[in-house]
Amino acid sequence: MSKIGKRKITEKVVKWLMFIGLLVFMPLNMSAQAIDEDDDDDEPDEEDEITVVDQNGDEEVIEFPEAMTYDLDSLLNLYMAKTYLDEQDCNMKDVNPEYSKEEYVDRLYRMPCVMEMAYNDVVQKFIDRYSGRLRRSISYMLGASNFYMPIFEEALEMYQLPLELKYLPIIESALNPKAVSRVGAAGLWQFMPATGKQYGLKLNSLVDERRDPVLSSQAAARYLRDLYKIFGDWNLVIAAYNCGPENINKAIRRANNTTSLKGENGEPLPVVKDYWHIYPYLPRETRGYVPAFIAANYIMTYYSLHNICPMTTRLPAKSDTVMVSRNVHLEQVAEVVGLNIDFLRSLNPMYRRDIVPGATEPSPLRLPLADVGRFIDLEDSVYNYRANELLTHRTEVEVRDDVPTYYHKSKRTAKRGKKARVSRKARATKSRAKATRKKTATRKRASTKRKSTRKRRR
Repeated sequence: MSKIGKRKITEKVVKWLMFIGLLVFMPLNMSAQAIDEDDDDDEPDEEDEITVVDQNGDEEVIEFPEAMTYDLDSLLNLYMAKTYLDEQDCNMKDVNPEYSKEEYVDRLYRMPCVMEMAYNDVVQKFIDRYSGRLRRSISYMLGASNFYMPIFEEALEMYQLPLELKYLPIIESALNPKAVSRVGAAGLWQFMPATGKQYGLKLNSLVDERRDPVLSSQAAARYLRDLYKIFGDWNLVIAAYNCGPENINKAIRRANNTTSLKGENGEPLPVVKDYWHIYPYLPRETRGYVPAFIAANYIMTYYSLHNICPMTTRLPAKSDTVMVSRNVHLEQVAEVVGLNIDFLRSLNPMYRRDIVPGATEPSPLRLPLADVGRFIDLEDSVYNYRANELLTHRTEVEVRDDVPTYYHKSKRTAKRGKKARVSRKARATKSRAKATRKKTATRKRASTKRKSTRKRRR
């Protein structure tokens, strides 16, 4: 048999062996992949989304707001929670009672609200989530609300907005002032950088006022007021707060384009602006946003009916602000005035690097009321304490010109130098040629003059 024939037989054998190997190992690989996918899908489905069956029997997946997936341990690790919140012994059983649909409808209807708190299966799913799996988180938020709700209520009252909006930060940040979302929203009210700046919140390398409870609450109240001027419906306002007014307007147009906007006689009908009407055209997370808000209002009102015990709260000492006109590090204040640095950070969460940039413009420093006078008395000592270590930016530097300077010539520098040398040589050559031409012309003129003189003498 020729070499070519042997080679063809060998190639066929190899191909058959590879095919048999694929048949043998493919089921193993596919089953392993299926197991991995099941393991991956089960947990995220339980944590991050719910499934609702509509009237037609179709399943719909709705994402939870990001704050509903936060780890409770991270919330309890915040300074305010560790210092001023305690779990209490509860006489109620840790059991979530079951109630009928009519009872939920009645309770939502009886809540003293301006906003519509309608009931449906999606709202029920979120109530079940809060009263079941997230019941310990609700216990934390009931305790932490004693810190933050007065601030929220004051801001909402300032702009004459419904007070039930104070529960919006529960689904935005789980009452975590340090919360940062996966898309860059920050603070209790989860402002995006552009929206925060639009409503006067400073954002730079040292300051992030989105984290300040008072300033961000006032900005959120103004933003909600402006959204209501656009939509005139509070549920649409809540949805627009989540996904932006542009997406709500798109959903309104799509929802009304699929509905006949003509009356019986062909007259145009008004555009329907209703959250539940545009619901199918909203982003997945926004579809769960208003139901989550309704459920948060429900559970914060009727928590005791679900055997949820709020954490006991010891309110921190009252605080006040002083304006500083020089840069100061929080550690300088803590050491000289005698305060806990973590407590000082919790009072001033807007300072990202622990530096109050008073040199840029007068900046507020929040202190316990009892320590304001002590800070004023020791202000110079505060500014001078370890200033060179903690405030490392130099105001002026000297250039050392008393030592030789060493250059490293890059290719660009060498090329530029070569061009300069060539240019200098060309100029020198040109100059010499010009001088030579001038000298030659002078000689010619002198020679011609001598010849003419000789002719005249003859």
